[in-house]
Amino acid sequence: MTSTEAGHTTEDSGPGGYAAARLRLLNQETRPGPPRRTALARLTDDWLAALHAAADPPRGTALVAVGGYGRGELSPRSDLDLLLLHDGTADPAAIADRLWYPVWDLGLALDHSVRTPAEARGTAADDLKAHLGLLDARPLAGDLGLVAALRTAVLADWRNQAPRRLPELRELCEERAERHGELPHLLEPDLKEARGGLRDTTALRAVAASWLADAPRDGLAEARRTLLDVRDALHLTTGRATDRLALQEQDQVARALGLLDADTLLRHVYEAARTIAYASDVTWREVHRVLRARSTRPRLRTLLGPRANRPQPERTPLAEGVVEMDGEAVLARTARPERDPVLPLRAAAAAAQAGLPLSRHAVRHLATTARSLPVPWPAEAREQLVTLLGAGEPTLPVWEALEAEGLVTRLIPDWERVRCRPQRNPVHTWTVDRHLVETAVRASSLTRRVGRPDLLLVAALLHDIGKGWPGDHSVAGETIARDVAARIGFDQADAAVLATLVRHHLLLVETATRRDLDDPATVESVARAVGTATTLELLHALTEADALATGPAAWSAWRASLVADLVKRVAAALTGDTPPAPEPAAPGAEEERLAVEALRTGEPVLALRTQHETAQQDGEPEPVGVELLIALPDQPGVLPAAAGVLALHRLTVRSADLRAIDLPTELGPTGSVLVLNWRVAAEYGSLPQAGRLRADLVRALDGSLDVAARLAARDAAYPRRRGVQAPPPRVTVAPAGSAARATVLEVRAQDAPGLLHRIGRALEGAAVRVRSAHVSTLGANAVDTVYVTDEAGAPLTTEEALEVASGLERALPRP
Repeated sequence: MTSTEAGHTTEDSGPGGYAAARLRLLNQETRPGPPRRTALARLTDDWLAALHAAADPPRGTALVAVGGYGRGELSPRSDLDLLLLHDGTADPAAIADRLWYPVWDLGLALDHSVRTPAEARGTAADDLKAHLGLLDARPLAGDLGLVAALRTAVLADWRNQAPRRLPELRELCEERAERHGELPHLLEPDLKEARGGLRDTTALRAVAASWLADAPRDGLAEARRTLLDVRDALHLTTGRATDRLALQEQDQVARALGLLDADTLLRHVYEAARTIAYASDVTWREVHRVLRARSTRPRLRTLLGPRANRPQPERTPLAEGVVEMDGEAVLARTARPERDPVLPLRAAAAAAQAGLPLSRHAVRHLATTARSLPVPWPAEAREQLVTLLGAGEPTLPVWEALEAEGLVTRLIPDWERVRCRPQRNPVHTWTVDRHLVETAVRASSLTRRVGRPDLLLVAALLHDIGKGWPGDHSVAGETIARDVAARIGFDQADAAVLATLVRHHLLLVETATRRDLDDPATVESVARAVGTATTLELLHALTEADALATGPAAWSAWRASLVADLVKRVAAALTGDTPPAPEPAAPGAEEERLAVEALRTGEPVLALRTQHETAQQDGEPEPVGVELLIALPDQPGVLPAAAGVLALHRLTVRSADLRAIDLPTELGPTGSVLVLNWRVAAEYGSLPQAGRLRADLVRALDGSLDVAARLAARDAAYPRRRGVQAPPPRVTVAPAGSAARATVLEVRAQDAPGLLHRIGRALEGAAVRVRSAHVSTLGANAVDTVYVTDEAGAPLTTEEALEVASGLERALPRP
């Protein structure tokens, strides 16, 4: 482009001409965005080149643009980052004065330096920011060869020093994010310094220049352009060199960009920042992996010899179709997303539970190839969603990975209305969608307090889903939550509970802090709205999780005590007497048939039946697990033996039921048979054969198979990961009278291989008989109800029951 094409003539080279041309350019409404930034840079280039020529510089000098100006990204109030480069043969002071003073006279911000190439490289070696600026060096005037040689040397230095400089750069980025926060969630964000801002894009360019790794390119250039456009409009609106998008200026900036309002502006900014932040996360993981491989490779060559083949990364199974490799959760070689619609959720849940990031390549592959889930979802999909939500802090990066590829809105279409939606309440720390995920993270630590952790976690995810709609968000959210609950496969009763939780998620805290709790009408109104003690229990936990995820000002010991007092009063009004725990249902025909066979032969009898969900899109039903029926004569050690054998065969128990069936005495001397009804699925790989399960069960019962030792050895050999910091297990005794013929123990713990085996062993060691057990796995949470008696078949005394519960709780694994 010539000077005339840039909107000015060569006569504009003086300060007055440049200032007038600059003003005309900035006032041209037809050239916003990249064209204006490019034109402004070229206009400034020509002016500075003319100043340099007028200074009559000797040979061996050059004027160089560095940093943002070197990239040609000149915003209306940007600093001019300039380097006067010289070869040391002449005094550059006089030239510098004739360059810098005209810039200062116009009131332009100037960041300047005068150096030889050796001095520039020395400064870069000591100052990381200076080195980053020189990576974008661009000649404006003078000795082009001098500049080219410096650029070549600086890039070579950067690549040679990358193993040392890149960790420094990452630390610098992390410190900056700590100071300025996360751009995708701030109400008054700093477009440059916050995490996901323009500084991060510069860091990604530097990583790419090192040749060690490269950032994901999809959407990154557009995201950077969005933030630059917003900064341009902010500069023109305020007339100041600012990067902070303050509340009072957002409407004006939105109008300058042709956007509807300030909320629309913030959503654009947040979406761009999330793209940059996610690209940064992926890139820094790749840098870490490359540097780690470089540090170990020389040692391996020493050990294995120069001709040794490079070892392949170890792949450790995490779940069906999911493995860990190089510190990430990736898809197994045998994974078939096109045939496995649950795989995206299973991979996400496995990654979060293991405390691992979900590989970007895996997420992209899932997004492009995985089949859509049927509606309603199969049971496994719902369980995997709950497992993901219950993983605590590791849920956040995994959820962001799903968001980056559009998988969340594919799973839950209503999510689109709250995605990147700002909250203009200063109490709130996060955008609506991030607040919902943060609430689920907080709720994950409260799952031991409730009997239905799955409902708590899903309610946490949905409680503000109505904020994307007009009117009262609680009222709108009630309808949406009911629809989403049905979509993901909850029955009508559970969907009604979720709808109630969303509708009244503010009820407890508002009532406790604004109403007279001594007024019976206050308690009665809350009781009518909540309906049941189970819903009240869930609402109490949801209230706390919601407040903790809102911000530091939303929860306190005072508020917690008021809410707890209200809950206690409402619970008394709702319950009166505790309802009895559910007694076992009558055995089915298949169970009775197996029981008769077991009593006749005196041996365990097994039956395996594959379970299917409703027909999928192609008309074929999908297998979702296996129903395993085991019948055997009543004897000690059945529960730990059977549970241990299943754990050894890597079968995940999703639900289980154990009961004693009394058969007619003419069929045998005892007439008592234990029947176990399990719903199981393979952690990965194929299901074991029934014959192998039966043989191992017989060996476990006769003592020839040491299940505990085998499980302990496998756990010791399993790689240790950060994993989930789960809440501690909790074992409680149901109130007296919950069951007429047994004492009821309620166990709430993190589901893990061998958990049922531990429970069974602890109860056997306490010299109690397990009369029946009802085991359910809700996501990553096991919620088990065990009916026990003493050896004579009578319920335990209160003291005995508390002692057994305490011993069982100590026997369970703790975080």
